Amino acid sequence: MRLAPLPASLPRWPAAAFPTGLSSATAALRTRLQERLGPDGALRDPCRSRVLESALLLVLLDRTRLEPAARARLAGYLDAHRDSREPLDRLLARAALAGRPVQADLLDVDRFIALAPDFTGQRKRALLQAVLVLLGDAPQPVPPAPQAFSLHGLHSWARVQVTAVKAILAHAHQATDQITAPEVELLRSTQRAGRVWEGNLLIHLSVLHALAPLPGGHRLVAEGIRTALAHQRADGGIPFICDEDTWVTATAGLALHAAGAERPVLDLVARRLRHLQHDGGGWSYTEHAQLTDVDCTSAAIELLHLAGPQAHRRPIHRAVSALLDLRAPDGGFPTYLAAAPSEACMTAAAANALSTQGPGRRPAVDQALEFLATQQHPDGSFPPDWSSSRHQTVFRAVLAASRAPGPREGPAHSITRRAIALTLDSQNPDGGWGRQDGDPSDALSTAYALITLTAHHDSAPAGRGAAHLLAQQRPDGSIAGIPDCVGPRPFGFNVPVLTDIFSLLALGHLSARLTPAPLEAQRT
Repeated sequence: MRLAPLPASLPRWPAAAFPTGLSSATAALRTRLQERLGPDGALRDPCRSRVLESALLLVLLDRTRLEPAARARLAGYLDAHRDSREPLDRLLARAALAGRPVQADLLDVDRFIALAPDFTGQRKRALLQAVLVLLGDAPQPVPPAPQAFSLHGLHSWARVQVTAVKAILAHAHQATDQITAPEVELLRSTQRAGRVWEGNLLIHLSVLHALAPLPGGHRLVAEGIRTALAHQRADGGIPFICDEDTWVTATAGLALHAAGAERPVLDLVARRLRHLQHDGGGWSYTEHAQLTDVDCTSAAIELLHLAGPQAHRRPIHRAVSALLDLRAPDGGFPTYLAAAPSEACMTAAAANALSTQGPGRRPAVDQALEFLATQQHPDGSFPPDWSSSRHQTVFRAVLAASRAPGPREGPAHSITRRAIALTLDSQNPDGGWGRQDGDPSDALSTAYALITLTAHHDSAPAGRGAAHLLAQQRPDGSIAGIPDCVGPRPFGFNVPVLTDIFSLLALGHLSARLTPAPLEAQRT
Protein backbone atom coordinates (compact mmCIF):
# COMPACT_ATOMS: atom_id res chain seq x y z
CA MET A 1 0.00 0.00 0.00
CA ARG A 2 3.08 2.24 -0.02
CA LEU A 3 3.42 4.98 -2.61
CA ALA A 4 3.60 3.75 -6.18
CA PRO A 5 6.34 4.76 -8.62
CA LEU A 6 5.15 7.38 -11.09
CA PRO A 7 5.72 6.15 -14.66
CA ALA A 8 7.02 8.58 -17.25
CA SER A 9 3.75 8.25 -19.17
CA LEU A 10 1.78 9.91 -16.35
CA PRO A 11 2.16 13.66 -15.89
CA ARG A 12 2.13 15.29 -12.49
CA TRP A 13 -1.17 16.89 -11.66
CA PRO A 14 -1.52 20.63 -11.12
CA ALA A 15 -2.30 21.51 -7.52
CA ALA A 16 -4.99 23.86 -8.84
CA ALA A 17 -7.07 20.83 -9.84
CA PHE A 18 -7.57 19.96 -6.17
CA PRO A 19 -9.23 21.71 -3.23
CA THR A 20 -7.14 24.55 -1.83
CA GLY A 21 -7.28 22.97 1.62
CA LEU A 22 -5.78 19.65 0.56
CA SER A 23 -2.39 20.23 2.17
CA SER A 24 -3.75 21.58 5.46
CA ALA A 25 -6.40 18.84 5.65
CA THR A 26 -3.72 16.19 5.11
CA ALA A 27 -1.54 17.74 7.82
CA ALA A 28 -4.46 17.87 10.28
CA LEU A 29 -5.31 14.21 9.70
CA ARG A 30 -1.64 13.21 9.90
CA THR A 31 -1.33 15.01 13.23
CA ARG A 32 -4.50 13.35 14.47
CA LEU A 33 -3.11 9.87 13.77
CA GLN A 34 0.36 10.66 15.11
CA GLU A 35 -1.14 11.85 18.38
CA ARG A 36 -2.98 8.55 18.72
CA LEU A 37 0.23 6.53 18.60
CA GLY A 38 1.21 5.25 22.02
CA PRO A 39 4.77 5.54 23.38
CA ASP A 40 5.24 1.89 22.37
CA GLY A 41 4.33 2.69 18.73
CA ALA A 42 0.90 1.03 18.80
CA LEU A 43 -2.25 2.67 17.52
CA ARG A 44 -5.10 1.24 19.57
CA ASP A 45 -8.79 1.42 18.73
CA PRO A 46 -11.10 -1.25 20.20
CA CYS A 47 -13.66 -2.92 17.97
CA ARG A 48 -17.12 -1.45 18.52
CA SER A 49 -20.23 -3.36 19.57
CA ARG A 50 -22.00 -5.57 17.06
CA VAL A 51 -25.57 -6.82 17.11
CA LEU A 52 -24.62 -10.44 16.34
CA GLU A 53 -22.49 -11.04 19.43
CA SER A 54 -24.76 -8.91 21.60
CA ALA A 55 -27.78 -11.03 20.61
CA LEU A 56 -25.88 -14.25 21.25
CA LEU A 57 -24.88 -13.12 24.73
CA LEU A 58 -28.38 -11.88 25.56
CA VAL A 59 -30.00 -15.24 24.84
CA LEU A 60 -27.22 -16.99 26.76
CA LEU A 61 -27.93 -14.79 29.77
CA ASP A 62 -31.64 -15.53 29.42
CA ARG A 63 -30.86 -19.22 29.30
CA THR A 64 -28.61 -19.18 32.39
CA ARG A 65 -30.35 -16.35 34.28
CA LEU A 66 -26.95 -14.85 35.13
CA GLU A 67 -25.77 -11.22 35.29
CA PRO A 68 -29.14 -9.37 35.22
CA ALA A 69 -27.56 -5.90 35.25
CA ALA A 70 -25.37 -6.69 32.24
CA ARG A 71 -28.39 -8.21 30.53
CA ALA A 72 -30.33 -4.97 30.93
CA ARG A 73 -27.50 -3.03 29.26
CA LEU A 74 -27.36 -5.55 26.41
CA ALA A 75 -31.12 -5.27 25.92
CA GLY A 76 -30.81 -1.48 25.75
CA TYR A 77 -28.16 -1.76 23.05
CA LEU A 78 -30.24 -4.20 21.02
CA ASP A 79 -33.40 -2.13 21.43
CA ALA A 80 -31.55 0.78 19.82
CA HIS A 81 -30.90 -1.45 16.77
CA ARG A 82 -34.30 -3.02 16.27
CA ASP A 83 -34.96 -0.56 13.43
CA SER A 84 -31.41 -0.60 12.02
CA ARG A 85 -30.90 0.06 8.32
CA GLU A 86 -29.00 -3.25 8.17
CA PRO A 87 -31.50 -6.10 7.60
CA LEU A 88 -29.41 -8.63 9.54
CA ASP A 89 -29.10 -6.35 12.57
CA ARG A 90 -32.85 -5.67 12.52
CA LEU A 91 -33.62 -9.38 12.41
CA LEU A 92 -31.16 -10.37 15.17
CA ALA A 93 -32.04 -7.52 17.52
CA ARG A 94 -35.78 -8.13 17.28
CA ALA A 95 -35.48 -11.90 17.63
CA ALA A 96 -33.16 -11.68 20.65
CA LEU A 97 -35.42 -9.19 22.42
CA ALA A 98 -38.61 -11.11 21.63
CA GLY A 99 -37.17 -14.48 22.59
CA ARG A 100 -38.79 -15.98 19.51
CA PRO A 101 -38.42 -15.87 15.71
CA VAL A 102 -39.55 -12.80 13.82
CA GLN A 103 -40.68 -12.32 10.24
CA ALA A 104 -38.25 -14.09 7.95
CA ASP A 105 -38.55 -11.53 5.16
CA LEU A 106 -36.38 -9.09 7.13
CA LEU A 107 -33.34 -10.77 5.54
CA ASP A 108 -32.74 -12.22 2.10
CA VAL A 109 -30.50 -15.09 3.23
CA ASP A 110 -29.34 -16.11 -0.24
CA ARG A 111 -28.39 -12.56 -1.14
CA PHE A 112 -26.54 -12.14 2.15
CA ILE A 113 -24.55 -15.37 1.81
CA ALA A 114 -23.62 -14.39 -1.77
CA LEU A 115 -21.59 -11.51 -0.27
CA ALA A 116 -19.07 -14.06 1.04
CA PRO A 117 -16.51 -15.86 -1.15
CA ASP A 118 -17.97 -18.92 -2.85
CA PHE A 119 -15.69 -21.37 -1.06
CA THR A 120 -17.06 -20.24 2.34
CA GLY A 121 -20.73 -20.21 1.39
CA GLN A 122 -21.89 -23.50 2.93
CA ARG A 123 -20.11 -22.79 6.22
CA LYS A 124 -21.59 -19.29 6.44
CA ARG A 125 -25.07 -20.57 5.70
CA ALA A 126 -24.73 -23.11 8.52
CA LEU A 127 -23.42 -20.39 10.86
CA LEU A 128 -26.38 -18.14 10.13
CA GLN A 129 -28.77 -21.06 10.57
CA ALA A 130 -27.21 -21.83 13.97
CA VAL A 131 -27.52 -18.22 15.09
CA LEU A 132 -31.20 -18.10 14.10
CA VAL A 133 -31.86 -21.38 15.92
CA LEU A 134 -30.29 -19.94 19.09
CA LEU A 135 -32.58 -16.93 18.75
CA GLY A 136 -35.67 -19.12 18.68
CA ASP A 137 -36.07 -20.15 15.06
CA ALA A 138 -37.07 -23.73 14.29
CA PRO A 139 -34.25 -25.82 12.81
CA GLN A 140 -34.42 -26.44 9.10
CA PRO A 141 -36.06 -29.80 8.23
CA VAL A 142 -32.89 -30.89 6.48
CA PRO A 143 -29.60 -30.23 8.30
CA PRO A 144 -26.74 -28.59 6.39
CA ALA A 145 -24.76 -30.79 4.03
CA PRO A 146 -21.86 -32.70 5.67
CA GLN A 147 -19.32 -30.59 3.79
CA ALA A 148 -20.51 -27.57 5.78
CA PHE A 149 -18.83 -29.23 8.78
CA SER A 150 -15.70 -30.49 7.06
CA LEU A 151 -12.53 -29.32 8.79
CA HIS A 152 -10.30 -30.15 5.83
CA GLY A 153 -7.98 -27.25 5.00
CA LEU A 154 -9.47 -24.97 7.66
CA HIS A 155 -7.44 -22.70 9.90
CA SER A 156 -7.79 -22.91 13.69
CA TRP A 157 -10.53 -20.26 14.03
CA ALA A 158 -12.70 -21.85 11.36
CA ARG A 159 -12.20 -25.32 12.85
CA VAL A 160 -13.53 -24.20 16.21
CA GLN A 161 -16.36 -22.13 14.71
CA VAL A 162 -17.50 -24.99 12.45
CA THR A 163 -17.37 -27.45 15.35
CA ALA A 164 -19.44 -25.11 17.54
CA VAL A 165 -22.02 -24.66 14.76
CA LYS A 166 -22.20 -28.42 14.27
CA ALA A 167 -22.86 -28.94 17.99
CA ILE A 168 -25.50 -26.19 18.14
CA LEU A 169 -27.42 -27.64 15.20
CA ALA A 170 -27.02 -31.18 16.54
CA HIS A 171 -28.68 -30.06 19.78
CA ALA A 172 -31.47 -28.42 17.78
CA HIS A 173 -32.08 -31.61 15.78
CA GLN A 174 -31.82 -33.76 18.94
CA ALA A 175 -28.89 -35.58 17.38
CA THR A 176 -26.31 -35.13 20.12
CA ASP A 177 -24.80 -38.51 19.27
CA GLN A 178 -23.21 -36.72 16.30
CA ILE A 179 -21.03 -34.66 18.68
CA THR A 180 -17.81 -36.58 19.32
CA ALA A 181 -15.62 -36.48 22.41
CA PRO A 182 -12.68 -34.93 20.48
CA GLU A 183 -15.01 -32.19 19.24
CA VAL A 184 -16.12 -31.41 22.79
CA GLU A 185 -12.50 -31.33 23.88
CA LEU A 186 -11.62 -28.95 21.04
CA LEU A 187 -14.38 -26.58 22.16
CA ARG A 188 -13.39 -26.81 25.83
CA SER A 189 -9.74 -26.12 24.97
CA THR A 190 -10.64 -22.57 23.93
CA GLN A 191 -12.02 -21.66 27.35
CA ARG A 192 -9.81 -20.08 29.97
CA ALA A 193 -11.03 -17.66 32.62
CA GLY A 194 -10.38 -14.04 31.71
CA ARG A 195 -9.12 -14.80 28.18
CA VAL A 196 -11.03 -14.61 24.93
CA TRP A 197 -9.48 -17.24 22.68
CA GLU A 198 -7.69 -15.58 19.75
CA GLY A 199 -9.41 -12.31 20.71
CA ASN A 200 -12.57 -13.49 18.92
CA LEU A 201 -15.82 -13.02 20.84
CA LEU A 202 -18.02 -14.55 18.15
CA ILE A 203 -16.16 -17.85 18.48
CA HIS A 204 -16.09 -17.51 22.27
CA LEU A 205 -19.88 -17.10 22.49
CA SER A 206 -20.55 -19.78 19.88
CA VAL A 207 -18.52 -22.25 21.93
CA LEU A 208 -20.43 -21.35 25.10
CA HIS A 209 -23.73 -22.01 23.34
CA ALA A 210 -22.40 -25.32 22.04
CA LEU A 211 -21.22 -26.42 25.50
CA ALA A 212 -24.17 -25.11 27.54
CA PRO A 213 -26.51 -28.13 27.02
CA LEU A 214 -23.78 -30.68 27.76
CA PRO A 215 -23.45 -32.31 31.20
CA GLY A 216 -21.22 -30.39 33.56
CA GLY A 217 -21.12 -27.30 31.35
CA HIS A 218 -22.71 -24.78 33.73
CA ARG A 219 -19.55 -23.69 35.58
CA LEU A 220 -17.53 -23.35 32.40
CA VAL A 221 -20.32 -21.38 30.70
CA ALA A 222 -20.72 -19.08 33.72
CA GLU A 223 -17.00 -18.34 33.68
CA GLY A 224 -17.11 -17.77 29.93
CA ILE A 225 -19.95 -15.28 30.35
CA ARG A 226 -17.91 -13.30 32.88
CA THR A 227 -14.99 -13.30 30.46
CA ALA A 228 -17.19 -11.98 27.65
CA LEU A 229 -18.71 -9.29 29.85
CA ALA A 230 -15.25 -7.89 30.54
CA HIS A 231 -15.51 -6.64 26.94
CA GLN A 232 -19.00 -5.13 27.19
CA ARG A 233 -18.76 -1.68 25.63
CA ALA A 234 -20.06 1.59 27.04
CA ASP A 235 -23.15 1.35 24.83
CA GLY A 236 -24.02 -2.01 26.40
CA GLY A 237 -23.10 -4.12 23.37
CA ILE A 238 -20.46 -6.77 22.72
CA PRO A 239 -17.92 -6.55 19.86
CA PHE A 240 -16.92 -9.18 17.30
CA ILE A 241 -13.24 -9.06 18.32
CA CYS A 242 -11.40 -7.32 21.13
CA ASP A 243 -9.32 -5.29 18.67
CA GLU A 244 -7.23 -5.53 15.52
CA ASP A 245 -4.51 -3.23 16.75
CA THR A 246 -1.64 -4.90 14.89
CA TRP A 247 -3.39 -4.39 11.55
CA VAL A 248 -4.35 -0.86 12.57
CA THR A 249 -0.77 -0.03 13.58
CA ALA A 250 0.81 -1.41 10.40
CA THR A 251 -1.61 0.35 8.06
CA ALA A 252 -1.35 3.58 10.06
CA GLY A 253 2.42 3.47 9.60
CA LEU A 254 2.01 3.13 5.84
CA ALA A 255 -0.47 6.00 5.74
CA LEU A 256 1.74 8.25 7.86
CA HIS A 257 4.70 7.55 5.60
CA ALA A 258 2.68 8.35 2.48
CA ALA A 259 1.56 11.63 4.06
CA GLY A 260 5.09 12.72 4.92
CA ALA A 261 5.45 11.81 8.60
CA GLU A 262 8.94 12.28 10.05
CA ARG A 263 11.40 9.39 10.31
CA PRO A 264 11.09 8.98 14.13
CA VAL A 265 7.38 8.26 13.72
CA LEU A 266 8.07 5.47 11.25
CA ASP A 267 10.84 4.06 13.44
CA LEU A 268 8.47 3.95 16.42
CA VAL A 269 5.88 1.95 14.47
CA ALA A 270 8.58 -0.35 13.07
CA ARG A 271 9.85 -1.16 16.57
CA ARG A 272 6.32 -2.05 17.62
CA LEU A 273 5.86 -4.38 14.67
CA ARG A 274 9.20 -6.09 15.29
CA HIS A 275 8.06 -6.75 18.85
CA LEU A 276 4.84 -8.37 17.59
CA GLN A 277 6.36 -10.63 14.92
CA HIS A 278 5.59 -14.30 15.53
CA ASP A 279 8.25 -17.00 15.66
CA GLY A 280 7.12 -18.27 12.27
CA GLY A 281 7.82 -14.87 10.70
CA GLY A 282 4.29 -13.56 10.24
CA TRP A 283 1.92 -11.24 12.05
CA SER A 284 -1.62 -11.68 13.34
CA TYR A 285 -4.32 -9.03 13.42
CA THR A 286 -3.91 -8.54 17.19
CA GLU A 287 -1.37 -9.38 19.85
CA HIS A 288 -4.05 -11.62 21.43
CA ALA A 289 -4.04 -14.09 18.51
CA GLN A 290 -1.62 -16.78 17.36
CA LEU A 291 -2.93 -17.34 13.83
CA THR A 292 -0.97 -15.18 11.39
CA ASP A 293 -2.30 -13.95 8.06
CA VAL A 294 -1.11 -12.70 4.69
CA ASP A 295 -2.68 -9.25 5.04
CA CYS A 296 -1.01 -8.22 8.29
CA THR A 297 2.28 -9.84 7.29
CA SER A 298 2.32 -8.03 3.94
CA ALA A 299 1.57 -4.63 5.50
CA ALA A 300 4.30 -5.17 8.10
CA ILE A 301 6.84 -6.08 5.42
CA GLU A 302 6.10 -2.88 3.51
CA LEU A 303 6.35 -0.78 6.66
CA LEU A 304 9.66 -2.32 7.76
CA HIS A 305 11.02 -1.84 4.25
CA LEU A 306 10.12 1.86 4.36
CA ALA A 307 11.64 2.21 7.83
CA GLY A 308 14.93 0.76 6.64
CA PRO A 309 15.49 -2.41 4.58
CA GLN A 310 18.96 -2.90 6.06
CA ALA A 311 18.07 -2.06 9.65
CA HIS A 312 15.17 -4.51 9.52
CA ARG A 313 16.57 -7.06 7.09
CA ARG A 314 16.28 -10.05 9.44
CA PRO A 315 12.59 -9.64 10.37
CA ILE A 316 11.84 -8.81 6.73
CA HIS A 317 13.62 -11.96 5.55
CA ARG A 318 11.68 -14.11 8.04
CA ALA A 319 8.41 -12.48 7.01
CA VAL A 320 9.04 -12.93 3.29
CA SER A 321 9.84 -16.61 3.88
CA ALA A 322 6.59 -17.00 5.82
CA LEU A 323 4.69 -15.32 3.01
CA LEU A 324 6.23 -17.48 0.29
CA ASP A 325 5.39 -20.62 2.28
CA LEU A 326 1.72 -19.77 1.67
CA ARG A 327 2.07 -19.18 -2.06
CA ALA A 328 -0.14 -21.47 -4.12
CA PRO A 329 0.73 -23.17 -7.42
CA ASP A 330 -1.64 -20.75 -9.19
CA GLY A 331 0.58 -17.85 -8.10
CA GLY A 332 -1.99 -16.52 -5.67
CA PHE A 333 -2.09 -16.29 -1.89
CA PRO A 334 -4.77 -17.30 0.63
CA THR A 335 -5.55 -15.44 3.83
CA TYR A 336 -4.31 -17.97 6.39
CA LEU A 337 -3.25 -21.44 5.23
CA ALA A 338 -1.46 -22.77 2.17
CA ALA A 339 -4.19 -25.39 1.65
CA ALA A 340 -6.90 -22.74 1.30
CA PRO A 341 -8.01 -21.18 -1.99
CA SER A 342 -6.07 -18.17 -3.26
CA GLU A 343 -7.82 -14.82 -2.95
CA ALA A 344 -7.44 -11.68 -5.02
CA CYS A 345 -7.08 -9.18 -2.20
CA MET A 346 -4.49 -11.27 -0.35
CA THR A 347 -2.59 -11.85 -3.57
CA ALA A 348 -2.45 -8.11 -4.22
CA ALA A 349 -1.23 -7.57 -0.65
CA ALA A 350 1.50 -10.17 -1.03
CA ALA A 351 2.58 -8.82 -4.41
CA ASN A 352 2.98 -5.34 -2.94
CA ALA A 353 5.09 -6.75 -0.12
CA LEU A 354 7.23 -9.00 -2.32
CA SER A 355 7.93 -6.11 -4.69
CA THR A 356 10.11 -4.59 -1.96
CA GLN A 357 12.57 -7.46 -2.39
CA GLY A 358 14.08 -6.56 -5.75
CA PRO A 359 14.53 -8.58 -8.95
CA GLY A 360 14.89 -11.89 -7.12
CA ARG A 361 11.20 -11.85 -6.25
CA ARG A 362 10.00 -10.46 -9.57
CA PRO A 363 8.83 -13.88 -10.85
CA ALA A 364 6.59 -14.29 -7.78
CA VAL A 365 5.18 -10.80 -8.31
CA ASP A 366 4.57 -11.47 -12.00
CA GLN A 367 2.76 -14.73 -11.25
CA ALA A 368 0.67 -12.98 -8.61
CA LEU A 369 -0.37 -10.41 -11.20
CA GLU A 370 -1.28 -13.19 -13.63
CA PHE A 371 -3.51 -14.69 -10.96
CA LEU A 372 -5.09 -11.30 -10.26
CA ALA A 373 -5.85 -10.82 -13.94
CA THR A 374 -7.72 -14.14 -14.00
CA GLN A 375 -9.77 -13.10 -10.97
CA GLN A 376 -10.75 -9.67 -12.20
CA HIS A 377 -14.29 -9.42 -13.51
CA PRO A 378 -15.00 -7.76 -16.87
CA ASP A 379 -16.28 -4.67 -15.03
CA GLY A 380 -12.94 -4.29 -13.22
CA SER A 381 -14.02 -5.58 -9.80
CA PHE A 382 -12.89 -8.73 -7.98
CA PRO A 383 -14.58 -11.49 -5.93
CA PRO A 384 -15.66 -10.61 -2.35
CA ASP A 385 -12.86 -10.02 0.13
CA TRP A 386 -12.48 -8.66 3.66
CA SER A 387 -14.18 -5.36 2.82
CA SER A 388 -17.78 -4.60 1.95
CA SER A 389 -16.42 -2.09 -0.57
CA ARG A 390 -15.42 -3.48 -3.95
CA HIS A 391 -12.92 -0.65 -4.26
CA GLN A 392 -10.49 -2.04 -1.68
CA THR A 393 -9.19 -4.99 -3.69
CA VAL A 394 -9.26 -2.79 -6.80
CA PHE A 395 -6.86 -0.18 -5.44
CA ARG A 396 -4.52 -2.78 -3.97
CA ALA A 397 -4.40 -4.64 -7.30
CA VAL A 398 -3.58 -1.39 -9.10
CA LEU A 399 -0.73 -0.67 -6.69
CA ALA A 400 0.58 -4.22 -7.19
CA ALA A 401 0.41 -3.77 -10.96
CA SER A 402 2.39 -0.54 -10.71
CA ARG A 403 5.34 -2.41 -9.14
CA ALA A 404 5.86 -4.61 -12.22
CA PRO A 405 4.19 -3.01 -15.24
CA GLY A 406 5.56 -5.36 -17.92
CA PRO A 407 4.43 -5.27 -21.58
CA ARG A 408 1.36 -3.28 -22.62
CA GLU A 409 -0.59 -6.44 -23.36
CA GLY A 410 0.43 -8.01 -20.03
CA PRO A 411 -1.67 -8.56 -16.88
CA ALA A 412 -0.50 -5.40 -15.09
CA HIS A 413 -1.86 -3.10 -17.80
CA SER A 414 -5.07 -5.11 -18.11
CA ILE A 415 -5.68 -4.92 -14.35
CA THR A 416 -5.06 -1.19 -14.25
CA ARG A 417 -7.13 -0.40 -17.34
CA ARG A 418 -10.19 -2.28 -16.07
CA ALA A 419 -9.81 -0.90 -12.55
CA ILE A 420 -9.69 2.69 -13.75
CA ALA A 421 -12.71 2.15 -16.00
CA LEU A 422 -14.71 0.77 -13.07
CA THR A 423 -13.66 3.66 -10.84
CA LEU A 424 -14.55 6.32 -13.39
CA ASP A 425 -17.88 4.69 -14.22
CA SER A 426 -18.94 4.34 -10.57
CA GLN A 427 -18.16 7.87 -9.34
CA ASN A 428 -21.28 9.41 -7.80
CA PRO A 429 -22.56 12.89 -8.72
CA ASP A 430 -21.32 14.21 -5.35
CA GLY A 431 -17.76 13.24 -6.34
CA GLY A 432 -17.45 10.28 -4.00
CA TRP A 433 -17.83 6.52 -4.33
CA GLY A 434 -20.06 3.98 -2.60
CA ARG A 435 -19.31 0.44 -1.55
CA GLN A 436 -21.27 -1.19 -4.39
CA ASP A 437 -23.28 -0.09 -7.43
CA GLY A 438 -25.95 2.42 -6.44
CA ASP A 439 -24.69 2.87 -2.87
CA PRO A 440 -24.28 6.41 -1.50
CA SER A 441 -20.77 7.77 -1.22
CA ASP A 442 -18.72 6.97 1.87
CA ALA A 443 -15.26 8.04 2.98
CA LEU A 444 -13.54 4.65 2.84
CA SER A 445 -14.77 3.73 -0.65
CA THR A 446 -13.83 7.22 -1.80
CA ALA A 447 -10.35 6.89 -0.33
CA TYR A 448 -9.84 3.52 -2.05
CA ALA A 449 -11.06 4.87 -5.38
CA LEU A 450 -8.79 7.91 -5.15
CA ILE A 451 -5.74 5.67 -4.79
CA THR A 452 -6.82 3.78 -7.91
CA LEU A 453 -7.12 7.06 -9.81
CA THR A 454 -3.51 7.99 -9.07
CA ALA A 455 -2.77 5.60 -11.95
CA HIS A 456 -5.00 7.67 -14.29
CA HIS A 457 -3.87 10.54 -16.49
CA ASP A 458 -6.78 12.92 -15.86
CA SER A 459 -6.82 14.83 -12.56
CA ALA A 460 -10.44 16.00 -12.76
CA PRO A 461 -12.17 12.88 -11.32
CA ALA A 462 -9.63 12.71 -8.51
CA GLY A 463 -10.11 16.41 -7.81
CA ARG A 464 -13.86 15.92 -7.38
CA GLY A 465 -13.27 12.87 -5.22
CA ALA A 466 -10.79 14.73 -3.02
CA ALA A 467 -13.32 17.52 -2.51
CA HIS A 468 -15.90 14.96 -1.36
CA LEU A 469 -13.44 13.30 1.03
CA LEU A 470 -12.34 16.60 2.57
CA ALA A 471 -15.99 17.54 3.10
CA GLN A 472 -16.17 14.61 5.55
CA GLN A 473 -13.38 15.98 7.73
CA ARG A 474 -14.29 16.96 11.29
CA PRO A 475 -12.80 19.91 13.20
CA ASP A 476 -10.42 17.57 15.05
CA GLY A 477 -8.96 16.37 11.73
CA SER A 478 -10.65 12.97 11.70
CA ILE A 479 -12.87 11.72 8.89
CA ALA A 480 -16.55 10.78 9.27
CA GLY A 481 -17.51 7.56 7.58
CA ILE A 482 -19.16 4.15 7.75
CA PRO A 483 -17.27 0.90 8.37
CA ASP A 484 -16.41 -1.58 5.63
CA CYS A 485 -14.68 -4.44 7.51
CA VAL A 486 -16.25 -7.88 7.36
CA GLY A 487 -15.50 -10.88 9.55
CA PRO A 488 -16.34 -13.62 9.41
CA ARG A 489 -17.34 -12.81 5.88
CA PRO A 490 -19.88 -11.32 5.13
CA PHE A 491 -20.73 -10.06 8.66
CA GLY A 492 -19.69 -6.41 9.04
CA PHE A 493 -17.85 -4.91 12.02
CA ASN A 494 -16.49 -1.51 12.99
CA VAL A 495 -13.03 -0.23 13.96
CA PRO A 496 -13.54 3.50 13.31
CA VAL A 497 -9.91 4.61 13.09
CA LEU A 498 -9.52 2.71 9.81
CA THR A 499 -11.49 5.49 8.11
CA ASP A 500 -8.83 7.98 9.19
CA ILE A 501 -6.00 5.64 8.20
CA PHE A 502 -7.15 4.93 4.65
CA SER A 503 -8.23 8.52 4.10
CA LEU A 504 -4.74 9.67 5.04
CA LEU A 505 -3.24 6.98 2.80
CA ALA A 506 -5.33 8.30 -0.10
CA LEU A 507 -4.36 11.91 0.56
CA GLY A 508 -0.71 10.89 0.64
CA HIS A 509 -1.01 9.08 -2.69
CA LEU A 510 -2.75 12.10 -4.21
CA SER A 511 -0.10 14.50 -2.95
CA ALA A 512 2.61 12.40 -4.59
CA ARG A 513 1.01 13.12 -8.00
CA LEU A 514 0.98 16.90 -7.55
CA THR A 515 3.36 19.48 -8.98
CA PRO A 516 5.52 20.10 -7.10
CA ALA A 517 5.30 16.89 -5.08
CA PRO A 518 6.19 17.26 -1.40
CA LEU A 519 9.66 15.90 -0.74
CA GLU A 520 8.30 13.68 2.02
CA ALA A 521 5.91 12.04 -0.40
CA GLN A 522 8.61 11.14 -2.90
CA ARG A 523 10.07 8.41 -0.70
CA THR A 524 9.52 4.85 -1.83
